[in-house]
Order: sequence, then structure tokens, then C-alpha cells
Amino acid sequence: MKPREVRALIQLKAPRLDRRAAALEACKTLEDLHRLARRRLPRPVADYVDGGADEELSLADNVAAFRRWRFTPSVLIDVADVDTSTTLLGHHSALPLGLAPTGYTRMISPLGEPAVAAAAGRAGVPYVLSTMASTSLEDLAAQRNADDDRWFQLYIWKDRDLTAQLVTRAAAAGYRVLEIAVDTAVSGHRVRDVRNGLTIPPQMTLKGLVDIGMRPAYWTKMLASPALQFANVTAGADSEGYTIENITKQFDASVTWEALGRIRDLWPGPIVLKGPLGPEDTVRARELGINGVHLSNHGGRQLDRTVAPVDLVAPVRDAAGADFAVFVDSGVRHGADIATALALGADAAFIGRPYLWGLVAGGHAGVDKAIGLLSDQFARTMALLGVASVDELRKRGRTLLQQH
Repeated sequence: MKPREVRALIQLKAPRLDRRAAALEACKTLEDLHRLARRRLPRPVADYVDGGADEELSLADNVAAFRRWRFTPSVLIDVADVDTSTTLLGHHSALPLGLAPTGYTRMISPLGEPAVAAAAGRAGVPYVLSTMASTSLEDLAAQRNADDDRWFQLYIWKDRDLTAQLVTRAAAAGYRVLEIAVDTAVSGHRVRDVRNGLTIPPQMTLKGLVDIGMRPAYWTKMLASPALQFANVTAGADSEGYTIENITKQFDASVTWEALGRIRDLWPGPIVLKGPLGPEDTVRARELGINGVHLSNHGGRQLDRTVAPVDLVAPVRDAAGADFAVFVDSGVRHGADIATALALGADAAFIGRPYLWGLVAGGHAGVDKAIGLLSDQFARTMALLGVASVDELRKRGRTLLQQH
């Protein structure tokens, strides 16, 4: 081969001068984003994102449960035009994917909830704002585009007046769906946070001063940002004393099904219960006028040894019937996991940690990257399964799966 022909085969790219952008571009999986994010966060904050309750058995099993399923694809089917879009509680979604609520997102990155919600809007998927957010529901609503699908996640607290205020504020601000968390009678015991002495917001201890030298970019941005707070209980609330120190005391171990009635009366749109609901609880929810369930064990952060939510999907769907919304989170790490969830009977899968990893790894572009990876993987999985639409995937369902 002549030198000229060799030169034609060699394609050299100019080096990226923006090291952060280059590092993000090099991420080809969610786990790549995860590793990059951990390098940029102080250990207590990284463990706050990654950690689970007690022995973290549910944390590990959530991911493993998806991987216990294997596909049985069909061949010689026209999949030249795969359509990943669907309808979630009456609203068009570009993917059967949602961004689940995560508390105190501005502790992870000063960009916080607005960056995540904006990425969801660009991708055409729903975003759920947490009661425990570090951006108020009104401030986030003010940044909403007309087509953005925003949901609000509610805790039923001891202060029922504050709970009612949150419901009416969310409705007034234009949130479309209300998710009620039903797995927080008490707060889970997260051993990593206890061992790390995590405080919210992070306090400047001797260990923290050492950490500044190792993670200067994180601390510089955090110290230059507005003070962290649980914005939804300091903005627009008449009740006094809802501070960072005492807010977790508002979790109410006495909440029963009867508490849903008042909320149903206050909320004009769809209501979804979020937690590790089994078939019996799902049927009861439907009988009470609830519109759907979001199967979740809080990412393994509440009751350890809880069954992986994906393993609840099939029995819950069988109990609930076809015309009832079933969503699932906890353990989604690949677009194939979304396909698995839908084949089992879910309407959509939700993610939490993966978009936080993207947020830390690359800000706005990092959240886009996390969603984009899942979107590409899901579309490719559909094509290789031999299904061209989400409806077809759900109809053929369990014929496409075998448990490994």
C-alpha cells in the first residue's frame, strides 16, 4: 500500500480542549456516567446518591432483577421505522420513560431540579418534582414550556394543613399528575449516610476541609450558590418551623387509606400511588378512584429486603386490568430494562440515579446524555426484538421474555 493510500485510511480528530465535554462524550453507558460522577463528588454526597437502606440488599437486587429476564425475539419483521412514543395518563410521551422524583437535587449539583426538568422537556418525557426538592414547585413551573409534562410527588405529613397546601399549590402551578408516596411511614436507615456523618446541607468539618482540596470544583460551585433549603416547605407555607433539621419528623406512621379521600377532593387530575404496592393494594387503590400505581422501593432506600419492583409488575398488571396505569422504577440501567418492564405489563419505567449521574458528569448536557443513551438502547432493543411500536411490545408482552 502506498503512503498516500495509508494516509487516506487514517482519520485523526483534533483534541477536545474542553476536558469536561470530552469526558462526557467518552461516556457510552450509564455506568460510565456513574464512574465520572463519583470522581467529581465528595464521598458523602456520592454515597447519598448511590446508597441504600441497611444492608443494601434491595439496592443490589433491583438491578439484578431486570437481568434475570432474557428475550425471545421474533425475526423477519419490518422494523425499519421503530416508534418509541406512547401515551401516559392521557399525555403524549416520546418514550415510555419518566424522570422520578429525587430530593435535594441542588446538593448534587447547583443546577438542580431546573436542569433535570428542562432535559425532560427536551426529550418529551415526564418529570416528577419531589416535595423534598431544593427548588419550589412555583419556581420550577415558571420555567415550564407549554408541552412539558410536569408531575408532583407528595408525602402525606403529620401537618395535614401543610399537605393540603402543597396539593392546592401544585394544582394552581399547573402540575398535571399527583404522585403520593406511600412507603415513608418512617425514614429508611441509610448506613452510608450515618457513617459519613452526612448533613443537609453539607457542613464544613475538618474532613470537609480536606475534601475541598480533593473536590475543589464541587465546593466552589456550592459555596457560590444560594443557600440550600427544602424549598417547597419554606415557600408559600403558613406553617412555621419546617426546617432542614425537623422536616423528616413530619413523616406520619399513622397514615391510612382514609387520608386519600381529602386529597382526591383537592386534586383535579390523575393520582398515582408510589411505593412497593402488591396486587391487593393495587386493587384497593383502583376501587378508591386512584388512576395508577408507580411500583417503587425508593431505589432501595426505605425498607431493605423489599421485593424488586420489576418483579411486581406482572402480578399487579394482572390484578389491575388493562385500563389502569402501571409504572415502575428502581434498577433501570439500560434501555433493555425499559423493554423488559413494558413486556411484563408496565406503561413506563422511571429513572432517578442515572439522571443524577448525568447531571454531575455534564450538567444540562449530561442529563440529555443519560436520557439519550436509554432512548437509543430502547429503540435498538425494540428493533432486535422484532417489534415496531410500544403498543406492539406491550401486547406481545410476556411471549418475548423468559426468566433466566
